[in-house]
Amino acid sequence: MGSKDARRLFLILLFMPFALWIILLIALPNIGMFILSLQEKVGPRVYTYGIANYVEFVNEPIYWNTLLRTATISLLVTALTLLIGFPVAYYIAKIAKKQSKGALFLLCLIPLWVSDLVRAFGWILLLRETGVVSGALQWLGLIDQPVELLYNDVTVVIGLIYTVILFMIVPLVSTLDGMDDSLVEAGFNLGGGRATVLRRIIIPYAMPGIVAGCIVVFMLTAGSYLTPILLGGKNSMWFTEQIYDQFITRYNWESGATFGVLLLVFTSAVVWLGLRLSGQTLAGTVAKS
Repeated sequence: MGSKDARRLFLILLFMPFALWIILLIALPNIGMFILSLQEKVGPRVYTYGIANYVEFVNEPIYWNTLLRTATISLLVTALTLLIGFPVAYYIAKIAKKQSKGALFLLCLIPLWVSDLVRAFGWILLLRETGVVSGALQWLGLIDQPVELLYNDVTVVIGLIYTVILFMIVPLVSTLDGMDDSLVEAGFNLGGGRATVLRRIIIPYAMPGIVAGCIVVFMLTAGSYLTPILLGGKNSMWFTEQIYDQFITRYNWESGATFGVLLLVFTSAVVWLGLRLSGQTLAGTVAKS
């Protein structure tokens, strides 16, 4: 076996686990879900293929209204996460001392030490009618009686931001860490103010990290289940709840698969539109962040 053949075999063995992961755990399940979404039940164990499930989705306003509502709140969470995470990432990457960078990054990792379920119940303990926040407000004399802070969109947004903010900070820190400090200094030396330097130098340089973080945060938020359900209550109106309801409660796997495909297509379309508007490409974004 020549050196070229040995190198080719090495590369094949190196990338085989990744290829199997993509094929077996991502590609095949999504293909199977799409095929299942095209099935129409016409009798006991009798199926045909068509687009009746998609037509049913379009004809039922509550379904696509929930999808649009989920996408809208997910975009809001993404924007707020970027506004909160960018200053934190900039401080870690460019301002904090080398000795403290690790500690600061560790603090950002703390939310991932526990599961989504535990984090959601933590917010419930804080914000419920008999929780810590309500009790503190009464103790300070700001309110006369307990107040229920759960089961609204604001609480859902707060819980989602807390859950996904790390996935915004990590690519931003990675991108900003590679920026030469002389670029910022040159901007100030040329008479630019802080806002100008931020707008003309820092943000354009950090754009690959911004886009990568926004993509990950948006996809995670739109596909979240526990946080919206537990913090939003019965009226959360989150699309993943409808998918769960179709699969588990109604045992209508065909409709559940349809909803899953539509969520994937819709979120992918939003990501594609975001890449077009920002002038970025997915390959370039991944490579630079």
